[in-house]
Amino acid sequence: MNRGITQKQYLELVPPTEEDARSSQMRILDALKEKGITASFTLPALQKLYPICDEADYNITVCLAWNGSIWQAVDLEAGDTAAEHYGYAADLGSTTVVVRLVNCSDGTVLAEESEYNRQTAYGTDILTRIFACKDKPEVLQDIRACTMETFTLLFEKLRQKTGIAPSDVLSMVVSGNTTMIHFLLGLDPFCVFSSPYAVRADRVGFLPAKEMGFPMKGCVYCVPGKSNYLGGDILSGMIATELYKKETISVFFDIGTNGELVVGNREFLLCGAGAAGPALEGGVVKTGMRAAEGAVDAVKIEDGKIQCHVIGEGKPKGICGSGIIDLLAELFLNGWINLFGTLQPERSEKIKEDPETGEWCVEYSEGLCFYQSDIAEFLRTKSAAYTMVEYMMRESGISMEEIDRFYAAGAFGKHVSKESAITIGMYPDMDRSRLICAGNTSLAGAEKILLDRTCIDDIDRILDEMVYIQFGQVAAFISMMKAAQAIPHTDLELFPSVQKKLEEKQKEK
Repeated sequence: MNRGITQKQYLELVPPTEEDARSSQMRILDALKEKGITASFTLPALQKLYPICDEADYNITVCLAWNGSIWQAVDLEAGDTAAEHYGYAADLGSTTVVVRLVNCSDGTVLAEESEYNRQTAYGTDILTRIFACKDKPEVLQDIRACTMETFTLLFEKLRQKTGIAPSDVLSMVVSGNTTMIHFLLGLDPFCVFSSPYAVRADRVGFLPAKEMGFPMKGCVYCVPGKSNYLGGDILSGMIATELYKKETISVFFDIGTNGELVVGNREFLLCGAGAAGPALEGGVVKTGMRAAEGAVDAVKIEDGKIQCHVIGEGKPKGICGSGIIDLLAELFLNGWINLFGTLQPERSEKIKEDPETGEWCVEYSEGLCFYQSDIAEFLRTKSAAYTMVEYMMRESGISMEEIDRFYAAGAFGKHVSKESAITIGMYPDMDRSRLICAGNTSLAGAEKILLDRTCIDDIDRILDEMVYIQFGQVAAFISMMKAAQAIPHTDLELFPSVQKKLEEKQKEK
């Protein structure tokens, strides 16, 4: 039984006769009904009835797309093309957009591509973009055009890799935070930022792809959100991890430009969100870049020398999020930065003063430097991330010992070193086996929905059960963040394993 949001049905129909002069349309609809499928026709599909039915001797494949309430015939193809059944799953991130091309007939991933979101031309952070288009509908349309341009570029890259054009694709599932969905739809996003935080739309569901400006034949499903700062990317994360189905208590933490957190199980879901910063994705680091070929994604310091691993094994071009976390952890453990992230020039000749700006930096690879201001920006980001977890655990009355799984999601989450993330105080110091680097769950959830529309029923249940906390309105949040800005924290007793590492380093000396 087909469970996805699209399907292709091959039909071998009897051509019309004087005894059976039913229309081509009704022949198809009746045949589909015999398969248990009630459907209607779109105009483009009606217009293809002739000459395809005649030329194919009524042996045709009907392309069907779910629109939220009924199957719609969106295209007809001659012969049996049921195996050529494609869909897109997309993670519309504020810094990076990722699209995955899926063979919906067997669930295999054919290709995946990522690109910086072209919206960043209007600001690296979301608030800058929101203010850029406030009371300026023309700017809002420009930002929407940047979003569509990013998708178009990704579709073309996927076509070049697989030979499958977007016009060959039936539908797409898009997962993104509330602001990103507003930008995608051309909706004014200022409500996301301003009281009373009543957004324009948070459950838009299925929309005809062509109406949105996409070349697909069916619909685009936008994963619903819960609130202004807790969007479809987190609901996708719930679908991907199935946290809401488990008996044991889990934590789901998606860290990117924003940080979103869910604590719970099948009986309760407590959630919250707040700004983290683009530093985790290399967005504001001077030599930062996304995790693509040429990015330093892992760092080690041995015998006073920095060793870097580069994606693609070629010459390094910059450093991505996982590389930054490794670099900071190694700098700290080797005493090249202190508790507050201040570079210690006397510890290495790799720490130098930039002749143009006078700013201290560490040269992690030839010609590539990580600056004091980069460190400060990253520590602000990681302190926001840690404080969200700390506050939520305090609010729920749940200790880390009660947590069965801690899912660390995010664009870099799949490749980040658990040890490095704990060393700098971004993740809690806990049993490593319970800490799951879940990767891009926003994308994984979108793919799951693409292939199984029953997940949409689960989303409705999740939305009803979620209790939301606005971190920005918590008085103690700022003071807790300041304490977490140190490496790993001003209270080192919260990180016993890091304490032990520091003691071992001292013994080595």
